[in-house]
Amino acid sequence: MPMPDQREERVLVLAPHGRDADVIAGVVTRDGVGCEVVAGADALIEAIGQGAAAAIVAEEALSALTLARIAAWLADQEPWSDFPFVVLLAKRYGAAPAQLKATFAALGNVLLLERPLSADTLATAAGSALRARRRQYEAREVLAQLAALNANLEARVEERTRALAQANDRLTAEVMERERAQQAVAQAQKLEFLGRFTGGVAHDFNNLLNVIQGNLELIGMFTREESTQGRVDKAQAACRRGAKLTGQLLTFARDQSLDLRPLPVRTLFESVEELARPVLGAGVELVLSIDADVDGVLADASQVEMALLNLMINARDAMSGRGHIHLQASRAQPPAGTLAGGDYVRLAVTDTGPGMSSEVAAKVFEPFFTTKAVGKGTGLGLSQVYGMAQQSGGAAFVHSVPGEGATIEIWMPAAHDATASERPAAVDRRKLAGLRVLVVEDDESVRAGIVDALLALGCHVSQAGDGGEGLAALEGDRPGLLLTDYLMPDMTGVDLAVRARALFPSLPVLVATGYADMGAIEHAIGSDAVLRKPFQLAELGAAVARVANLG
Repeated sequence: MPMPDQREERVLVLAPHGRDADVIAGVVTRDGVGCEVVAGADALIEAIGQGAAAAIVAEEALSALTLARIAAWLADQEPWSDFPFVVLLAKRYGAAPAQLKATFAALGNVLLLERPLSADTLATAAGSALRARRRQYEAREVLAQLAALNANLEARVEERTRALAQANDRLTAEVMERERAQQAVAQAQKLEFLGRFTGGVAHDFNNLLNVIQGNLELIGMFTREESTQGRVDKAQAACRRGAKLTGQLLTFARDQSLDLRPLPVRTLFESVEELARPVLGAGVELVLSIDADVDGVLADASQVEMALLNLMINARDAMSGRGHIHLQASRAQPPAGTLAGGDYVRLAVTDTGPGMSSEVAAKVFEPFFTTKAVGKGTGLGLSQVYGMAQQSGGAAFVHSVPGEGATIEIWMPAAHDATASERPAAVDRRKLAGLRVLVVEDDESVRAGIVDALLALGCHVSQAGDGGEGLAALEGDRPGLLLTDYLMPDMTGVDLAVRARALFPSLPVLVATGYADMGAIEHAIGSDAVLRKPFQLAELGAAVARVANLG
């Protein structure tokens, strides 16, 4: 399939005041995206016509005349095209969303971002717009291929007049397939944008949770009042629930390597039940059962929770909101020839819905296959369940008879002596006493919380606001440990770690981050050097002691 040329991959920037355009372009090009600053509305419209992936435009550049001219161009764009705009709004007080939407309705595919905003949010929005545009280019090629195929079919119809009926049937099938492909592409574009946007929001929220949780722990350490301690415990529990939520958001946002650990099945079911009951509604009876010989499974907690919740929501929809769902865990032998030898736990979701035919059951794990109406389902949920089970060393199966409900099974490797722990064990502060730590974090509040926590653990702490300041501090003195954020404006934590180890090859490095994709970090410095935000004080102490090799 032909690739778009360089002009079609660029992001256009129109920001008439000061150095706004250069700053925006710097953020966009940081991730390797081509960017071009345009001088005015005429130049913007001309550049869009020549080919571009998206446009980032400051609100003050969009006069009524400019909006009208852009709308005229958009009205003439190709059917496959839905050119994306990112509009940077001025800070507003009391402006209604409906009013803003009406004002910029002429732009069609528009994302409104209110200033001031972080560089990461802007970069995420630009990346999402670029990916959406690339999906449109793919759709363009698909439509061209389908058009060529239709032309070929028409020629064959003319040549084979005696088989007119059969040719008409084939043509109808091709048209239906084209519509399905267009719907799949459009849905994939929406999922991609939502995923990237969700990932950025979850990352920022993890930073906020880290500040709140760190300060709560410090308050709990120094307070002597039982009533205050009780409130601190409740607030910390809320932080842990918030961290769980952001973990689920990041799971939706993008693929990530599974964190396989022994997980007690009873703890898993209690968590899933808490999530499922408000979603299932009063018309669905939920029953959970765990066989006596079931202990735990080897799984990624957030992934398997989301998989079971997805299966129960599908069951609810199949029963039209009224019926019986049974969530069961049992020990059994998987079907012959399906899994390697070993002990497995069968997690099964059974409903009392209408069931499925064998033809439908054979396709349920295929991506984009769904029996729901257009716009009601993505067709990705069960394929994700299947992929999660296989990545975990297990498998997924479906059993259904029309009129007798359906059972979806997830087979997971069994884990013995699995225990749940809400709080990590406390770290011996004497091990950390006197350790010199350099903290590099661009968010001032997050940095202050980490510094306070390390001081409470007995460390000597210096700090820097970005990677450049961190390198300058390293050139003057070698610390005992470098603790750095991952996403920072001038360079990532991985870039900083690589340059720091060029100065001091044996320097211990710990990356604290709420970002979902750990591939770059693990490739550069290893998985043991990652501390996920938000973290508790004990987790911070344990990670510092581990990476600094303090025993």
